[in-house]
Amino acid sequence: MSLSTARPLVTVHFDKSESPKTISLPAIFKAPIRPDVVNFIHQQVSMNHRQPYAVSKEAGHQTSAESWGTGRAVARIPRVRGGGHLVQEVPEFPLVVSDKVQGLQKTKEAVAFLRQVKAWSDIKKVVQSQRLRAGVGKMRNRRHVQRRGPLIIYGNDGGISRAFRNIPGVDVMNVKNLNLLKLAPGGHVGRFIIWTESAFEQLDALWGTWRKESEEKKGYNLPMPKMANTDLARLLKSDEIRKVLRAPKRRVIRKVKKLNPLKNTRVMLKLNPYAAVTKRAAILKKSRVAKK
Repeated sequence: MSLSTARPLVTVHFDKSESPKTISLPAIFKAPIRPDVVNFIHQQVSMNHRQPYAVSKEAGHQTSAESWGTGRAVARIPRVRGGGHLVQEVPEFPLVVSDKVQGLQKTKEAVAFLRQVKAWSDIKKVVQSQRLRAGVGKMRNRRHVQRRGPLIIYGNDGGISRAFRNIPGVDVMNVKNLNLLKLAPGGHVGRFIIWTESAFEQLDALWGTWRKESEEKKGYNLPMPKMANTDLARLLKSDEIRKVLRAPKRRVIRKVKKLNPLKNTRVMLKLNPYAAVTKRAAILKKSRVAKK
């Protein structure tokens, strides 16, 4: 979460029968966002899915046909699809819901819950994105692809994993087994996450704070950041910073080409004006010798 949007208390949603409840925001939500670190760690963790492969020793010897030759490739312009979650009507971020969600048993109850917290539009986006995969992956048990939906993080599984498992795009995960591959798919931060109250309250015990060590990880607490707000591009463009910064210099400084004075008369005359007299005397002397 950005430091500018952080706040001390978060409202617990979903149960309208009870009075509104607030809980404190864990310290890890106030830590600066580092997309470069997330992208690097995601790349390293995803390497665990690699499988060994090798070229067959008989490759290239199964046919008597001759090569058709090179130079027949056809270049295409890549089509870039739009992205993002449809969460305009979600009441609050981070979205924390009551622990009663952990006891849901039926899919229809899970659908009713998603409609109640205004997250169903994100599910409809996933359904509309379902399509066949392009390429050879269709023959490798990866025929269908779809967008990512919300991620639900719970504290105790009272049936929540079964209730949500048949809803397209939705993933569920225990707060003590967080996986970066699901938290930031593709190495990009910003997935829509729904927290249960018990999972949200365990974050300080799991990751600690800047003043208190973690209760689950020995000797670990949140690292103190060098910058309170890492959104450097936004800071430099703000009016408060621009008022105190020096105006950019528009003057272009061109590099001077270095010339050899022994080969360039004009440069030699700048260094030694008497060189013209010496050179003229040498020319006259040479001409007199030639006349004799």
